[in-house]
Formats: sequence, C-alpha cells, structure tokens
Amino acid sequence: MATSASATLSKAVKQQYMDLPQGDKVQAMYIWIDGTGEGLRCKTRTLDFEPKSVEELPEWNFDGSSTYQAEGSNSDMYLIPSAMFRDPFRKDPNKLVLCEVLKYNGKPAETNLRITCKKVMEMVEDQIPWFGMEQEYTILGTDGHPFGWPSNGFPGPQGPYYCGVGADKAYGRDIVEAHYRACLYAGVQICGTNAEVMPAQWEFQVGPCEGISMGDHLWVARFLLHRVCEDFGIIASFDPKPISGNWNGAGCHTNFSTKEMREEGGLKSIEDSIEKLGKRHSYHIRAYDPKGGLDNARRLTGHHETSNINEFSAGVANRGASIRIPRNVGQEKKGYFEDRRPSANCDPYAVTEALIRTCLLNEEGEEPTDY
Repeated sequence: MATSASATLSKAVKQQYMDLPQGDKVQAMYIWIDGTGEGLRCKTRTLDFEPKSVEELPEWNFDGSSTYQAEGSNSDMYLIPSAMFRDPFRKDPNKLVLCEVLKYNGKPAETNLRITCKKVMEMVEDQIPWFGMEQEYTILGTDGHPFGWPSNGFPGPQGPYYCGVGADKAYGRDIVEAHYRACLYAGVQICGTNAEVMPAQWEFQVGPCEGISMGDHLWVARFLLHRVCEDFGIIASFDPKPISGNWNGAGCHTNFSTKEMREEGGLKSIEDSIEKLGKRHSYHIRAYDPKGGLDNARRLTGHHETSNINEFSAGVANRGASIRIPRNVGQEKKGYFEDRRPSANCDPYAVTEALIRTCLLNEEGEEPTDY
C-alpha cells in the first residue's frame, strides 16, 4: 500500500511542539479554490487577537501564477475572508478561513463562483432555500490505486460493501471517523456518513444549510478531508468515475427545498420545480461538474444507480432517475427533492446557484441571466 513519505514522520515528536503554548497569538489558515476549480490551497498568518467574526479578518494576497490563476508578470491575487471555522488541527483559538479570490483589478477570479451564487441566494432569501449535499469520495494510495484493493487485481464484486462492517468490507474507516470529528469540531454542518457501494468509497452528508452556507460548508468539509488524508499519507479523490468498469462512480447528490415545499401541500411546488428542471437539462449538466459535463459523462451512463446524461427523468424512490422524490415525501406530500446529477467534483456554489436560477427565478434557456 503506497503512502506518502510525510506520513512516516513521527507524529509523537510533532505533538511535543503542538503542545507548546502560543501566547496571545492566533494562527489563521486562509483557504481558497485554485484555478482548476477543484483544488484547494492554503497558507497561514499570525493574528494578534482572536477574531470573533469573519469581518474582523484582514484581506491577504498570494501568487496566482503558481495556482493556475494569473500570469507571472501580474500575479498578485487577493484573498477576501468569507467564512470562518474553528481549526481542528491546531485547535482553539486558531481558525480556518475560507476565502473568495479577486484578481488584481478587483474582479472575481474565474473559479470564484461564490460571488454570483451569493448574489442569487440574496434574491430569494425570503423563500428560505435549504440544501443538503451527499459527498461521495474514494480513498486512494499515493500510487492512485484504491486503498485496500489487491495490488494487482480487484476485490470481490459490489454487494457487501455499502454500509458494510468488517475488515473485508470497510476499507479505511479511520479516515472517516477522523474526518467526521474534525468537521464537528470545526463547526461544519456535517449530518452523517456511510460506506458506499464500491470498496474504498465513502460518503459524508452536509446540511441542511441555507443559501450560500451550503457551498461554504461543503468546501471546508472537503478541505478537512484532504488534510486528514494527508496526515494518514493517502489521498481522497473526488473523481466521478475513478475505476472504469462494473464499479459505481462518485456523485454529489443535492437535496433541495424551499419553505413552500416543506409546508402542507408542498409537493405541488416540488413538481413545478421538477418540470422547470426538465426543460433546462443541458444547462444543469454543464453546471454540475468543473469540465462542463465531460467528467460526468463517464459516470452518468444509466447504469450503477445513475440516469443517462442525455435524458432527463424523475420518479419517486427511483435511484436511476435524474431527480428522485423520496418515498416519504410522496406520501406526506411535502418536503424536498434530490437532484442526483451533480458529480463528486462539482462546485457546490455552481450547483446550488443553478437550482435557484431554474426553480425559483424561473430562468429558461441555455445561459444564466445576468442580474
């Protein structure tokens, strides 16, 4: 099993230093999305005080030519603190700071999708949109081979692994437990976790989150997962189809509701939204992975609990549909629906914004409206 060299360093020796008092200083780790739209970057600065709100945090900058975000001749980019969490690695009073990225001219970087998402969320805040996202991922060794799989073969076929228990069924539970507790400590709205259908594949759920906080909490949960895996010397992959063949892909099913949908008779509003989504399928497919649908094409085949990428479908309790209405929602005639199309490596800001634009702002056509 290939693990990183860093993982072999003595954690006990490191702990001697982490136990040293830090005086009245606070370490703030600034986190941002790089130019790939998938990768995360971070760096730390010292503060002379413990910030109580994100507004108290100073703006910062970084070299965008090293993160696929700028040219070397004009490389300064700005970090704008947007959401603050407790730091589970350095512990209180230290902070994690999720940032938006602005270019030298003050305009948002190409992969700063938060800025338009926030604007759209503010337009519909009276409808109290809630989201819950189910983040699937695969644990890999540093050689890219799934964790726990035979080095020159495959494990037994899918069947015993989903929510499985036992050393021959659950691969890498230590990662899952460590990540779950790190999220709880940080203040991430994590609400559950389970082993998935393919061995070494897991899922955690974040929500319910209102508006822009969905994207904030999912990105920080992803950052925490990468950092936990770094400590263990292995890799978390959000590739939507890490292993080709008869193995499940990885998605990020997105559950969505409004105040109206959650109240008596809300099923009518849910059905209205699904009808609007059906008329805008290709727009959503483009928004649901960072490569405009190309990544998802490997996953949305109509097999392995997915719908076909070229067709829109909806149904009660149907895991082969684009949109699933949970059985209890169909019975109670209120609640939420699940969009099963987003890929594991989607940008949650793009996904939640697209749902708001189509379902609540009644946009039509292939392009988003400029407000």
